[in-house]
Amino acid sequence: MTLYTAIKRTEDIVVATIILILISPVMLIIAMAIKIDSKGPVIFKQKRGGINNTEIIVYKFRSMTTQDNESAVKQASKNDPRTTSVGKFLRKTSLDELPQFINVIQGTMSIVGPRPHAVAHDLEYGKLIPEYSQRFLVKPGITGLAQINGWRGETDTLDKMKKRINMDLKYINRWTLWFDIKIIFITMWKGFSSKNTY
Repeated sequence: MTLYTAIKRTEDIVVATIILILISPVMLIIAMAIKIDSKGPVIFKQKRGGINNTEIIVYKFRSMTTQDNESAVKQASKNDPRTTSVGKFLRKTSLDELPQFINVIQGTMSIVGPRPHAVAHDLEYGKLIPEYSQRFLVKPGITGLAQINGWRGETDTLDKMKKRINMDLKYINRWTLWFDIKIIFITMWKGFSSKNTY
């Protein structure tokens, strides 16, 4: 285990454990709201790309009536008819991402890192953006440099994805523990909401 890996893992376990304890009542309320609002499971499991391009299962609160998880995955768009009433609020505030702290405890994700994409999107953008594969040098994160700089949500143009990837690579190349802490605090300050998130 490298020094980087040891520091990152310690950071992830400590931060994720504290956050899960604090947000457990909120997660229970969200789970009840999803059950009341629509039929289907509370937790949505999706295959996404992890470190070294391995396939991982990412947890989210279900926010849609359908659960795309195949070779073709359609990104959520504005006024998407698949989104449930509760799901619209969860997606806009990114509360649907809270179960990913469990992923962090499991070791498949980090608190900070490039956001994981659906496997189908990894295959698509990997062919279009030469630097794309460099994202897999580290674990995917719940938040990241791209997210706090506004590059999150729908990537309806290739240019938007390129700008997200540029931020991801900047994070990977400049990583320090202080950089992670800074990103975490900016995420808490700004919140998870975004005009590009549907």
